Amino acid sequence: MQELTMTRPDDWHLHLRDGAAMADVLPYTARQFARAIVMPNLKPPVTTTAAAQAYRQRILDALPAGLDFEPLMTLYLTDNTSPEEIRRAKASGIVHGVKLYPAGATTNSDSGVTSLARCAAALQAMQDVDLPLLIHGEVTHQHVDVFDREKFFIDEQLIPLRRQFPDLRVVFEHITTKEAAQYVSSAEGRIGATITAHHLLYNRTRLFTDAEGRTGMRPHFYCLPVLKRETHRQALLTAATSGSPRFFLGTDSAPHPKGEKESACGCAGCFTAASAIEMYAMAFEEAGALDKLEAFASHHGPDFYGLPRNAGRVRLRRAEWRLPAEIKFGATSLVPLGAGELLPWTLAA
Repeated sequence: MQELTMTRPDDWHLHLRDGAAMADVLPYTARQFARAIVMPNLKPPVTTTAAAQAYRQRILDALPAGLDFEPLMTLYLTDNTSPEEIRRAKASGIVHGVKLYPAGATTNSDSGVTSLARCAAALQAMQDVDLPLLIHGEVTHQHVDVFDREKFFIDEQLIPLRRQFPDLRVVFEHITTKEAAQYVSSAEGRIGATITAHHLLYNRTRLFTDAEGRTGMRPHFYCLPVLKRETHRQALLTAATSGSPRFFLGTDSAPHPKGEKESACGCAGCFTAASAIEMYAMAFEEAGALDKLEAFASHHGPDFYGLPRNAGRVRLRRAEWRLPAEIKFGATSLVPLGAGELLPWTLAA
């Protein structure tokens, strides 16, 4: 196949940051995606509808002329989120989910949830008004291996949560394991999952080798949940290309300054917005399933969220191009995932 035309996709998990840095990365998303679920883990986090409305306006103000893009806002769930705030968020029409970060699980999660029991009233309100819960699914226990935190979360947190709130619409975000893929495929009720391009393309070996196999720590491949074994990558590929409406595109594109990644304690997150749909095309082609990409990227997400599918179309063509080594990011720069590497697919202008 030399060309692929499809419904314009959406990104159901995106980090944009704020200010001048946001203005630098926003166009990369807007050139590909019609809409995106925007994560609320700013400093301070977006915990109220008023803050979400203000953040949304800043995003729209930063959007370059000629680009058509709709930010779909989220709230940051805390131990103190009130049912009244949940109802206010639903009534606003601009908040499309509430994000659960277990405290300390990832970037800017210090204000996250310490115990789901403390959120019971807010979760009940979310179930009542049908506002989705978006989950970073990892436990943070020190005794649990970092590669096993997602698997433990399913048994310890997710299954009891969904038993208590059976009608709550849940998105298990950026799943990384065969256990998560199997759970989402077989569980009863209203659950979906996003899968990133980097978890479809790479396993944990890439954290410690380059594209030619030379050893050395690769900080720009470090994300949370962390890349897993090849058996898990293959399970994710199978899920993403299965045609199941429970799996859909979410890049989890997460920009960080170069210096904060290349440091003694580098932060987690991969910036993929510069090449997201092209990377998904690579993964689906590897699986011999390019015919399944449109449903995964453009249909399943809006269907799950109860939104209309996009009317516009995009075209991918087979043409090699090289990812830039660095991208401007406010007063500094960032390194995109796969910097300097050749990609076989190009999103046509």
